Amino acid sequence: MTIEVRPASVFEDVRAVLGPKSPGANVCWCLSYRIPSKLNKELRGPARGEYVAELCRADPPPGVIAYDGDEPVGWAAVAPRAETSFARNRKIPHVDELPVWSLWCIRVRPGHRKQGISHALIEGAVEFARAQGAPVVEAYPLDNGDAKVDLTMAYAGLRKNFERAGFVHVADTTSVLAGHPRILMRLDLR
Repeated sequence: MTIEVRPASVFEDVRAVLGPKSPGANVCWCLSYRIPSKLNKELRGPARGEYVAELCRADPPPGVIAYDGDEPVGWAAVAPRAETSFARNRKIPHVDELPVWSLWCIRVRPGHRKQGISHALIEGAVEFARAQGAPVVEAYPLDNGDAKVDLTMAYAGLRKNFERAGFVHVADTTSVLAGHPRILMRLDLR
């Protein structure tokens, strides 16, 4: 299996990984940290997918997609922190004033897990951010040690996977997800 990671500019591929089975469902679509809370609550059903379709047409697109051949098998959200709610999040500190990019969501489709796709997504998201001029990429993964993590809540990523990609722990946070603390990890691209 050869995994290729590309910018998420094809909406149908993003839909295949993030979209609901029912078009009227109010699933996340990875918008919770990307847009203001009020807008996130206002966007209902198909409007959520339409919003993501617009993001896919933007430059840069909203993240990266992992492909196994032509099949989209994973997603990673990565964008300038200033364009996300992490710019204002009180639980996750800012360690300096660099225009960092945030990598906050990694999703691998069922049937494709445990094949290294999340690692390819982290690397692909870093390369995407580097190509856009990011000086640093931040992530806010779970610091779960060896404890099991509910797959629904593992979207933030796991500390060990980011360490494997060269990220370093730079700060603790007061954010907790699925009973596990989140930490701030960074990879300096300068």
